Amino acid sequence: MEERYVIDTSAVIEKAVTNLVDKAMIKGTIFIPRAVIAELERQANSGLETGFLGLDELQMLQEMARTGRVKIEIIGNRPNAMQIKYAKSSGEIDAIISELAFDKDAILITADNVQAEAAKARGIKVKFIEMLGGSGKLEFEKFFDDTTMSIHIKEDCFVYAKKGKPGDWKLIEVSKEKLTGKRIANMAKEVVEKTRGDPKAFVEIARKGSTIVQFRNYRIVIVKPPVSDGWEITAIRPLKVLKLEDYNLPEIIADRVKKQGRGIVVAGETGSGKSTFAQAVAEYYAANGKITKTVESPRDLQLVDNITQYSKNFTTSEEIHDILFLSRPDNVIFDEVRDTPDFSLYVDLRLAGSNCLGVLHSATPIDAVQRFISRLDVGMIPSVLDTIIFIESGKIGKVLTLKMTVKIPEGMSDADLARPVVVVSDFETNKPIFEIYSYGEQTVVIPLGEVPKPKSSPAKEIAARHLTKELQKYSDKVKVVMVDENKAKVYLPNSVIGKFIGKQGKNVESLEIKLGVKLDVEPLEGEESGVNFNINESKKDIIFYTNEENVDMDVYLNDQFLFSATTSRKGELRINKRSKIGNTLLNAINKKEKIELRR
Repeated sequence: MEERYVIDTSAVIEKAVTNLVDKAMIKGTIFIPRAVIAELERQANSGLETGFLGLDELQMLQEMARTGRVKIEIIGNRPNAMQIKYAKSSGEIDAIISELAFDKDAILITADNVQAEAAKARGIKVKFIEMLGGSGKLEFEKFFDDTTMSIHIKEDCFVYAKKGKPGDWKLIEVSKEKLTGKRIANMAKEVVEKTRGDPKAFVEIARKGSTIVQFRNYRIVIVKPPVSDGWEITAIRPLKVLKLEDYNLPEIIADRVKKQGRGIVVAGETGSGKSTFAQAVAEYYAANGKITKTVESPRDLQLVDNITQYSKNFTTSEEIHDILFLSRPDNVIFDEVRDTPDFSLYVDLRLAGSNCLGVLHSATPIDAVQRFISRLDVGMIPSVLDTIIFIESGKIGKVLTLKMTVKIPEGMSDADLARPVVVVSDFETNKPIFEIYSYGEQTVVIPLGEVPKPKSSPAKEIAARHLTKELQKYSDKVKVVMVDENKAKVYLPNSVIGKFIGKQGKNVESLEIKLGVKLDVEPLEGEESGVNFNINESKKDIIFYTNEENVDMDVYLNDQFLFSATTSRKGELRINKRSKIGNTLLNAINKKEKIELRR
């Protein structure tokens, strides 16, 4: 009696069945469940490469059947939409397949360990296919050489490689012909196929339009329509693995990294060598008896085996939080801190006392601090960050430290303006270079020392903006003149000064306390400038004719502000007669009331 086999989805995706037929390890009839075809269709329709791999395998099996090498029969009912949708979480498709194997008294071929053990428990014969490492190189690897950091493959384009070293990259054409979309699609399938069979490779993210794979030391990003306008593959690898000693750090900086820094951020531009430095620090910690773990997305750091690497793509921030707190590592390396959930996890770990090193993109050292400002209170920043290491061209460019103090901010003199200030200093010289503090409702970052200053003091500009905003609650026509950082003259129309000052000066006093600025209030009339104009009517509009083109104008009626508008290129202001303002102006014209235009 010939053998009979039932194949499941995992065996098809791994291309195990055609391999067994080629090696004459199975003979007889192969039953293909309709549930397998349905699941592969779902995956392919979702844009997953595994679906296309499986459908290719079934087509090859059909070709083998046509040549008489094997018999094929499609069996079973097609699963319903709910069974297909929840196939992965509930195991419905696997249950249908194992039931068919039981009914046919057939051998179940599977590469799924859970499916194999469940089938054995029911007394079903099982041929378990253990996934082995993919053999040979990937096709795109031929474009790499010893100086290549990344290759960039785009449909209907030549292949380009980024060669050189951090801070000195060149984009070089490395293919003799343009690659078609079909060829790139086949390269993408090869990547996914070999990844599934390699224990040191894994698919980090699989979406309808993109797939991110970590294949040994390559980070591979596959993008296809509709996300992109054509097939695209980008493959990146580290050029060199460095040790911390290779950076030749000054002793005080090395000591800061090794022992003192508890909330470290490694910042820099894309390709500057941030992750390479973080990798070297992680290996130093591990080599010196520290339990070290990483949080990555994707897991692309090349680290020794005793450093555990966690992927954010396969779990939630909450689960990683629980794992890290329960396993209590000495040091956590966070590569990379990108979005708000990442920042929240980093902050939470630091506030709980963990030693953290985070990697993030920033154009300048202070920008790394700026990215935290919108996500936590100013007073908490030094508790989360104590060291910023900025990487430039593969080397450490600058190291900043942060500490909290209570002082009068730089540029202010009144003792009443003392407040909590985060002082950012150059670690090597211990010289303050930035101050961060709250001013009104805004958090400001003020450069100090040798940093070039704008024409006017930053503190003055901020105070003027806040004051103008507050004054506009009383009148659209306002003027603010900052005498110094602690005192200002404000000009308002006579009609609103009393309301602004308030009973017994309470409104002004409250604003002075809020902004930390003394206020002198004066009438605005002396600052106003009248404009010559003629006024006329059309069928629809009231028209002001002036010689002022594209100028902001205020319209006053009997010395009371009415509205603001901008003149046209012809120097005209047009107001629809049917509007509320139009009706008001018509009545004023008929009564020959006083109408003015002011700049």
